[in-house]
Amino acid sequence: MALSVRSMQERVPAVSEQPARKEFLPFHLPSIGDEEIGAVVEVLKSGWLTTGSKVKELEGQFSAFVGARHAVAVNSATAALHLALAAVGIREGDEVIVPTMTFAATAEVVLYLKAKPVLVDSTPDTLNIDPDAVARAITRRTKAIIPVHFAGQPCDMKPIMHLARGHDLKVIEDAAHALPAADGDQQVGSIGDITCFSFYATKTITTGEGGMATTDNAEWAEKMRMLSLHGISHDAWKRYSSEGSWYYEITSVGYKYNLTDIAASLGLAQLKKCQAFAAARRRIAEAYTAVFADLPEIRTPVCAPGKQHAWHLYVIQLHLARLTIDRREFIEALRQRNIGASVHFIPLHLHPYYRQTYDYRPDDFPEAAAAYQRIISLPIYPSMTASDIGDVIAAVRDIVEQHRR
Repeated sequence: MALSVRSMQERVPAVSEQPARKEFLPFHLPSIGDEEIGAVVEVLKSGWLTTGSKVKELEGQFSAFVGARHAVAVNSATAALHLALAAVGIREGDEVIVPTMTFAATAEVVLYLKAKPVLVDSTPDTLNIDPDAVARAITRRTKAIIPVHFAGQPCDMKPIMHLARGHDLKVIEDAAHALPAADGDQQVGSIGDITCFSFYATKTITTGEGGMATTDNAEWAEKMRMLSLHGISHDAWKRYSSEGSWYYEITSVGYKYNLTDIAASLGLAQLKKCQAFAAARRRIAEAYTAVFADLPEIRTPVCAPGKQHAWHLYVIQLHLARLTIDRREFIEALRQRNIGASVHFIPLHLHPYYRQTYDYRPDDFPEAAAAYQRIISLPIYPSMTASDIGDVIAAVRDIVEQHRR
Protein backbone atom coordinates (compact mmCIF):
# COMPACT_ATOMS: atom_id res chain seq x y z
CA MET A 1 0.00 0.00 0.00
CA ALA A 2 1.70 3.20 -1.19
CA LEU A 3 0.56 5.99 1.09
CA SER A 4 1.77 9.40 2.20
CA VAL A 5 0.18 11.92 4.52
CA ARG A 6 0.09 14.49 1.74
CA SER A 7 -1.60 12.11 -0.69
CA MET A 8 -4.22 11.24 1.92
CA GLN A 9 -4.92 14.91 2.63
CA GLU A 10 -5.42 15.52 -1.08
CA ARG A 11 -7.51 12.38 -1.56
CA VAL A 12 -10.15 13.00 1.15
CA PRO A 13 -13.17 14.75 -0.37
CA ALA A 14 -15.06 17.57 1.28
CA VAL A 15 -17.91 16.43 3.52
CA SER A 16 -20.57 17.54 1.05
CA GLU A 17 -18.83 15.57 -1.71
CA GLN A 18 -18.44 12.34 0.26
CA PRO A 19 -20.34 9.45 -1.36
CA ALA A 20 -21.80 6.69 0.77
CA ARG A 21 -19.49 3.68 1.14
CA LYS A 22 -21.23 0.69 -0.44
CA GLU A 23 -19.56 -2.16 1.48
CA PHE A 24 -18.96 -2.44 5.19
CA LEU A 25 -15.32 -1.91 6.24
CA PRO A 26 -14.57 -4.34 9.08
CA PHE A 27 -12.73 -3.09 12.13
CA HIS A 28 -10.00 -5.57 11.27
CA LEU A 29 -9.01 -8.07 8.60
CA PRO A 30 -5.89 -10.28 8.83
CA SER A 31 -3.29 -10.07 6.06
CA ILE A 32 -2.94 -13.62 4.74
CA GLY A 33 -1.10 -14.28 1.50
CA ASP A 34 0.00 -17.22 -0.59
CA GLU A 35 3.12 -17.64 1.58
CA GLU A 36 1.01 -18.32 4.67
CA ILE A 37 -1.34 -20.65 2.81
CA GLY A 38 1.59 -22.57 1.31
CA ALA A 39 3.29 -22.91 4.71
CA VAL A 40 0.15 -24.30 6.33
CA VAL A 41 -0.46 -26.73 3.44
CA GLU A 42 3.12 -27.95 3.73
CA VAL A 43 2.57 -28.83 7.40
CA LEU A 44 -0.78 -30.47 6.64
CA LYS A 45 0.93 -32.67 4.05
CA SER A 46 3.83 -33.50 6.38
CA GLY A 47 1.72 -35.64 8.68
CA TRP A 48 2.93 -33.79 11.80
CA LEU A 49 0.29 -31.27 12.84
CA THR A 50 0.74 -30.62 16.56
CA THR A 51 3.70 -29.21 18.51
CA GLY A 52 6.91 -30.04 16.69
CA SER A 53 9.80 -28.64 14.69
CA LYS A 54 7.86 -25.66 13.33
CA VAL A 55 7.06 -24.49 16.86
CA LYS A 56 10.76 -24.76 17.78
CA GLU A 57 11.68 -22.82 14.66
CA LEU A 58 9.19 -20.07 15.49
CA GLU A 59 10.51 -19.84 19.04
CA GLY A 60 14.06 -19.42 17.76
CA GLN A 61 13.21 -16.81 15.17
CA PHE A 62 10.96 -14.86 17.51
CA SER A 63 13.48 -14.72 20.35
CA ALA A 64 16.06 -13.35 17.91
CA PHE A 65 13.54 -10.84 16.55
CA VAL A 66 12.85 -9.26 19.97
CA GLY A 67 16.33 -9.74 21.42
CA ALA A 68 15.53 -12.28 24.14
CA ARG A 69 17.47 -15.44 24.98
CA HIS A 70 14.41 -17.68 25.23
CA ALA A 71 10.92 -17.84 23.74
CA VAL A 72 8.12 -20.24 24.63
CA ALA A 73 5.26 -20.61 22.13
CA VAL A 74 1.77 -21.20 23.52
CA ASN A 75 -1.81 -21.10 22.26
CA SER A 76 -2.70 -17.59 23.51
CA ALA A 77 -1.29 -14.53 25.25
CA THR A 78 -3.57 -15.46 28.16
CA ALA A 79 -1.71 -18.76 28.45
CA ALA A 80 1.62 -16.93 28.26
CA LEU A 81 0.63 -14.58 31.09
CA HIS A 82 -0.61 -17.45 33.23
CA LEU A 83 2.57 -19.46 32.73
CA ALA A 84 4.75 -16.39 33.34
CA LEU A 85 3.14 -15.73 36.71
CA ALA A 86 3.41 -19.40 37.63
CA ALA A 87 7.08 -19.49 36.59
CA VAL A 88 8.06 -16.57 38.84
CA GLY A 89 6.25 -18.12 41.78
CA ILE A 90 3.01 -16.16 42.19
CA ARG A 91 0.74 -18.01 44.61
CA GLU A 92 -2.33 -17.69 46.79
CA GLY A 93 -2.39 -14.49 48.86
CA ASP A 94 0.08 -12.59 46.67
CA GLU A 95 -0.82 -9.28 45.05
CA VAL A 96 -0.10 -8.38 41.44
CA ILE A 97 -0.50 -4.80 40.20
CA VAL A 98 -2.52 -4.52 36.97
CA PRO A 99 -3.88 -1.50 35.07
CA THR A 100 -7.64 -1.20 35.04
CA MET A 101 -7.45 -0.11 31.39
CA THR A 102 -6.88 -3.54 29.89
CA PHE A 103 -8.60 -6.66 28.62
CA ALA A 104 -9.98 -9.38 30.90
CA ALA A 105 -6.98 -11.70 30.50
CA THR A 106 -4.44 -9.46 32.24
CA ALA A 107 -6.18 -9.70 35.61
CA GLU A 108 -7.90 -13.06 35.33
CA VAL A 109 -4.59 -14.93 35.08
CA VAL A 110 -3.75 -13.54 38.53
CA LEU A 111 -6.97 -15.05 39.81
CA TYR A 112 -6.10 -18.42 38.25
CA LEU A 113 -3.31 -18.64 40.84
CA LYS A 114 -5.59 -17.46 43.68
CA ALA A 115 -3.62 -14.24 43.96
CA LYS A 116 -5.20 -10.77 44.02
CA PRO A 117 -5.11 -8.35 41.07
CA VAL A 118 -4.63 -4.83 42.44
CA LEU A 119 -5.96 -2.37 39.87
CA VAL A 120 -4.36 1.03 39.23
CA ASP A 121 -5.20 3.99 37.01
CA SER A 122 -3.75 5.06 33.67
CA THR A 123 -2.15 8.25 32.46
CA PRO A 124 -4.58 10.52 30.58
CA ASP A 125 -2.37 11.01 27.53
CA THR A 126 -1.16 7.51 26.57
CA LEU A 127 -3.70 5.48 28.63
CA ASN A 128 -0.78 3.36 29.78
CA ILE A 129 -0.32 2.34 33.41
CA ASP A 130 0.60 5.26 35.68
CA PRO A 131 3.96 4.59 37.42
CA ASP A 132 3.00 6.89 40.31
CA ALA A 133 -0.17 4.86 40.83
CA VAL A 134 1.93 1.70 40.80
CA ALA A 135 4.18 3.12 43.52
CA ARG A 136 1.18 3.92 45.72
CA ALA A 137 -0.26 0.41 45.27
CA ILE A 138 2.79 -1.54 46.46
CA THR A 139 2.34 -3.39 49.76
CA ARG A 140 4.26 -6.12 51.58
CA ARG A 141 2.12 -8.65 49.69
CA THR A 142 2.94 -7.28 46.23
CA LYS A 143 4.98 -9.73 44.19
CA ALA A 144 4.68 -8.55 40.57
CA ILE A 145 3.63 -5.77 38.20
CA ILE A 146 1.96 -6.36 34.83
CA PRO A 147 2.38 -3.25 32.67
CA VAL A 148 0.19 -3.35 29.54
CA HIS A 149 1.55 -1.60 26.46
CA PHE A 150 -1.77 -0.05 25.51
CA ALA A 151 -2.53 0.13 21.77
CA GLY A 152 1.09 -0.75 21.01
CA GLN A 153 2.84 2.13 22.76
CA PRO A 154 5.39 0.97 25.34
CA CYS A 155 4.75 1.97 28.92
CA ASP A 156 7.24 4.19 30.73
CA MET A 157 9.34 1.20 31.70
CA LYS A 158 12.27 2.89 33.47
CA PRO A 159 10.35 3.99 36.58
CA ILE A 160 8.43 0.70 36.60
CA MET A 161 11.63 -1.35 36.49
CA HIS A 162 13.17 0.92 39.16
CA LEU A 163 10.19 0.34 41.45
CA ALA A 164 10.31 -3.39 40.80
CA ARG A 165 14.00 -3.74 41.56
CA GLY A 166 13.68 -1.58 44.68
CA HIS A 167 10.89 -3.77 46.07
CA ASP A 168 12.08 -7.15 44.74
CA LEU A 169 9.11 -7.47 42.38
CA LYS A 170 8.86 -9.30 39.08
CA VAL A 171 7.77 -7.46 35.92
CA ILE A 172 5.60 -9.45 33.51
CA GLU A 173 4.90 -7.31 30.44
CA ASP A 174 1.59 -7.70 28.65
CA ALA A 175 2.76 -6.96 25.13
CA ALA A 176 -0.32 -8.32 23.36
CA HIS A 177 -0.45 -5.03 21.40
CA ALA A 178 3.25 -4.29 21.17
CA LEU A 179 4.95 -6.06 18.27
CA PRO A 180 7.25 -4.59 17.18
CA ALA A 181 7.75 -1.81 19.74
CA ALA A 182 10.59 -0.27 21.72
CA ASP A 183 11.15 1.95 24.74
CA GLY A 184 14.17 3.98 23.74
CA ASP A 185 16.82 1.52 22.59
CA GLN A 186 15.19 -1.44 24.35
CA GLN A 187 12.97 -3.71 22.31
CA VAL A 188 9.74 -4.82 23.95
CA GLY A 189 10.38 -8.48 24.65
CA SER A 190 13.74 -7.85 26.30
CA ILE A 191 12.95 -5.34 29.06
CA GLY A 192 10.95 -6.98 31.86
CA ASP A 193 11.49 -10.35 33.49
CA ILE A 194 9.04 -12.06 31.11
CA THR A 195 7.15 -10.53 28.19
CA CYS A 196 3.94 -12.00 26.77
CA PHE A 197 2.81 -11.49 23.17
CA SER A 198 -0.42 -12.28 21.34
CA PHE A 199 -0.83 -13.79 17.88
CA TYR A 200 -4.61 -13.39 17.87
CA ALA A 201 -6.26 -12.65 14.52
CA THR A 202 -6.25 -8.86 15.01
CA LYS A 203 -2.59 -8.54 16.02
CA THR A 204 0.40 -7.39 13.93
CA ILE A 205 1.16 -11.02 13.13
CA THR A 206 -1.24 -13.89 13.67
CA THR A 207 -1.31 -17.65 14.11
CA GLY A 208 -5.12 -17.56 14.31
CA GLU A 209 -4.87 -18.13 18.05
CA GLY A 210 -1.48 -18.10 19.71
CA GLY A 211 1.01 -16.36 21.93
CA MET A 212 4.64 -16.23 23.03
CA ALA A 213 6.52 -15.64 26.27
CA THR A 214 10.08 -14.30 26.09
CA THR A 215 12.68 -14.12 28.83
CA ASP A 216 16.41 -14.16 29.47
CA ASN A 217 15.95 -16.59 32.37
CA ALA A 218 16.52 -20.20 31.28
CA GLU A 219 14.88 -21.66 34.41
CA TRP A 220 11.65 -19.71 33.89
CA ALA A 221 11.61 -20.60 30.18
CA GLU A 222 11.97 -24.30 30.97
CA LYS A 223 9.26 -24.14 33.62
CA MET A 224 6.83 -22.40 31.25
CA ARG A 225 7.57 -24.93 28.51
CA MET A 226 7.00 -27.85 30.87
CA LEU A 227 3.79 -26.40 32.32
CA SER A 228 2.45 -25.66 28.82
CA LEU A 229 2.04 -29.40 28.11
CA HIS A 230 0.57 -31.08 31.19
CA GLY A 231 3.73 -30.76 33.28
CA ILE A 232 5.35 -33.52 31.23
CA SER A 233 9.13 -33.76 31.21
CA HIS A 234 11.32 -32.02 28.65
CA ASP A 235 10.53 -32.31 24.93
CA ALA A 236 7.45 -34.43 25.52
CA TRP A 237 6.30 -33.69 21.97
CA LYS A 238 9.15 -35.83 20.61
CA ARG A 239 7.72 -39.02 22.09
CA TYR A 240 5.84 -39.74 18.84
CA SER A 241 8.79 -38.96 16.58
CA SER A 242 11.74 -41.10 15.54
CA GLU A 243 13.89 -39.15 18.02
CA GLY A 244 11.66 -39.77 21.03
CA SER A 245 10.65 -42.43 23.51
CA TRP A 246 7.26 -43.60 24.69
CA TYR A 247 8.37 -42.97 28.28
CA TYR A 248 7.56 -39.66 29.94
CA GLU A 249 7.25 -38.26 33.45
CA ILE A 250 4.79 -35.77 34.89
CA THR A 251 6.86 -33.42 37.02
CA SER A 252 4.16 -30.89 37.90
CA VAL A 253 0.47 -30.15 37.43
CA GLY A 254 0.40 -28.45 34.05
CA TYR A 255 -1.95 -27.19 31.36
CA LYS A 256 -2.85 -27.76 27.70
CA TYR A 257 -1.33 -24.56 26.35
CA ASN A 258 0.95 -25.84 23.57
CA LEU A 259 0.95 -24.28 20.09
CA THR A 260 0.55 -26.51 17.02
CA ASP A 261 2.87 -26.74 14.05
CA ILE A 262 -0.06 -25.68 11.86
CA ALA A 263 -0.28 -22.40 13.78
CA ALA A 264 3.50 -22.01 13.98
CA SER A 265 3.88 -22.37 10.21
CA LEU A 266 1.46 -19.48 9.80
CA GLY A 267 3.43 -17.50 12.38
CA LEU A 268 6.74 -18.10 10.64
CA ALA A 269 5.38 -16.73 7.37
CA GLN A 270 3.85 -13.75 9.17
CA LEU A 271 7.00 -12.96 11.14
CA LYS A 272 8.88 -12.38 7.89
CA LYS A 273 6.38 -9.61 7.13
CA CYS A 274 6.21 -8.13 10.62
CA GLN A 275 8.22 -4.99 9.88
CA ALA A 276 6.27 -4.35 6.67
CA PHE A 277 2.97 -4.80 8.52
CA ALA A 278 4.13 -2.41 11.24
CA ALA A 279 5.21 0.17 8.67
CA ALA A 280 1.79 0.00 7.00
CA ARG A 281 0.04 0.55 10.34
CA ARG A 282 2.34 3.49 11.08
CA ARG A 283 1.55 5.15 7.75
CA ILE A 284 -2.18 4.84 8.40
CA ALA A 285 -1.75 6.30 11.90
CA GLU A 286 0.23 9.23 10.50
CA ALA A 287 -2.44 9.88 7.89
CA TYR A 288 -5.24 9.86 10.48
CA THR A 289 -3.32 12.13 12.83
CA ALA A 290 -2.49 14.65 10.11
CA VAL A 291 -6.01 14.85 8.70
CA PHE A 292 -7.73 15.07 12.11
CA ALA A 293 -5.36 17.76 13.38
CA ASP A 294 -7.80 20.60 12.63
CA LEU A 295 -10.71 18.98 14.51
CA PRO A 296 -10.87 20.26 18.12
CA GLU A 297 -13.64 17.73 18.74
CA ILE A 298 -11.15 14.85 18.48
CA ARG A 299 -7.99 14.10 20.41
CA THR A 300 -5.65 11.90 18.42
CA PRO A 301 -3.31 9.41 20.13
CA VAL A 302 -0.24 10.80 21.85
CA CYS A 303 3.00 9.07 20.96
CA ALA A 304 5.50 9.80 23.73
CA PRO A 305 9.06 10.81 22.74
CA GLY A 306 11.51 7.95 22.46
CA LYS A 307 8.84 5.29 21.91
CA GLN A 308 8.48 3.01 18.90
CA HIS A 309 4.71 2.53 18.67
CA ALA A 310 3.36 -0.69 17.15
CA TRP A 311 0.01 0.94 16.27
CA HIS A 312 -2.02 -2.15 17.02
CA LEU A 313 -4.84 0.29 17.76
CA TYR A 314 -5.60 3.84 16.73
CA VAL A 315 -7.68 5.21 19.59
CA ILE A 316 -9.24 8.65 19.30
CA GLN A 317 -10.80 10.47 22.26
CA LEU A 318 -13.90 12.57 21.69
CA HIS A 319 -14.25 16.01 23.27
CA LEU A 320 -17.85 15.34 24.19
CA ALA A 321 -18.50 18.89 25.35
CA ARG A 322 -17.95 20.00 21.74
CA LEU A 323 -20.36 17.41 20.28
CA THR A 324 -24.11 16.88 20.44
CA ILE A 325 -23.75 13.07 20.48
CA ASP A 326 -22.02 10.65 22.82
CA ARG A 327 -19.53 7.88 22.07
CA ARG A 328 -22.18 5.20 21.49
CA GLU A 329 -23.98 7.42 18.99
CA PHE A 330 -20.70 8.27 17.27
CA ILE A 331 -19.92 4.58 16.74
CA GLU A 332 -23.46 4.01 15.44
CA ALA A 333 -22.99 6.92 13.02
CA LEU A 334 -19.79 5.25 11.78
CA ARG A 335 -21.67 1.98 11.33
CA GLN A 336 -24.36 3.74 9.32
CA ARG A 337 -21.57 4.94 7.04
CA ASN A 338 -20.33 1.33 6.73
CA ILE A 339 -17.26 1.86 8.93
CA GLY A 340 -16.46 -0.65 11.67
CA ALA A 341 -15.14 0.58 15.00
CA SER A 342 -14.62 -0.71 18.51
CA VAL A 343 -13.79 0.35 22.07
CA HIS A 344 -10.58 -0.58 23.90
CA PHE A 345 -11.25 -1.08 26.71
CA ILE A 346 -14.06 -1.16 29.20
CA PRO A 347 -11.90 -0.66 32.33
CA LEU A 348 -11.89 -3.72 34.56
CA HIS A 349 -13.20 -1.90 37.61
CA LEU A 350 -16.43 -1.09 35.75
CA HIS A 351 -17.27 -4.77 35.16
CA PRO A 352 -19.70 -6.54 37.51
CA TYR A 353 -17.19 -9.12 38.75
CA TYR A 354 -14.66 -6.55 39.93
CA ARG A 355 -17.31 -4.23 41.34
CA GLN A 356 -18.91 -7.03 43.32
CA THR A 357 -15.73 -8.82 44.38
CA TYR A 358 -13.56 -5.83 45.28
CA ASP A 359 -16.19 -3.12 45.81
CA TYR A 360 -14.70 -0.89 43.12
CA ARG A 361 -16.53 2.30 42.15
CA PRO A 362 -16.20 4.20 38.84
CA ASP A 363 -14.41 7.14 40.44
CA ASP A 364 -11.75 4.91 42.04
CA PHE A 365 -9.77 5.25 38.81
CA PRO A 366 -10.91 8.58 37.36
CA GLU A 367 -8.57 8.77 34.36
CA ALA A 368 -9.55 5.38 32.98
CA ALA A 369 -13.24 5.91 33.77
CA ALA A 370 -13.29 9.27 32.03
CA ALA A 371 -11.37 8.01 29.00
CA TYR A 372 -13.75 5.09 28.62
CA GLN A 373 -16.64 7.48 27.93
CA ARG A 374 -14.88 9.04 24.95
CA ILE A 375 -12.55 6.48 23.31
CA ILE A 376 -13.12 4.92 19.89
CA SER A 377 -10.76 2.55 18.06
CA LEU A 378 -10.70 3.15 14.30
CA PRO A 379 -9.75 0.54 11.66
CA ILE A 380 -5.99 0.25 11.18
CA TYR A 381 -4.51 -2.75 9.36
CA PRO A 382 -2.18 -3.36 6.41
CA SER A 383 -4.76 -4.56 3.89
CA MET A 384 -6.68 -1.27 4.04
CA THR A 385 -6.53 0.54 0.74
CA ALA A 386 -6.07 4.28 0.31
CA SER A 387 -9.78 4.40 -0.50
CA ASP A 388 -10.61 2.57 2.74
CA ILE A 389 -8.53 4.99 4.76
CA GLY A 390 -10.10 7.94 2.99
CA ASP A 391 -13.56 6.56 3.77
CA VAL A 392 -12.73 6.33 7.49
CA ILE A 393 -11.38 9.87 7.55
CA ALA A 394 -14.31 11.28 5.62
CA ALA A 395 -16.83 9.46 7.83
CA VAL A 396 -15.24 10.79 11.03
CA ARG A 397 -15.10 14.33 9.67
CA ASP A 398 -18.67 14.12 8.40
CA ILE A 399 -19.96 13.02 11.81
CA VAL A 400 -18.05 15.79 13.56
CA GLU A 401 -19.37 18.40 11.10
CA GLN A 402 -22.95 17.24 11.54
CA HIS A 403 -22.82 17.06 15.34
CA ARG A 404 -20.57 19.97 16.25
CA ARG A 405 -21.91 22.23 18.99
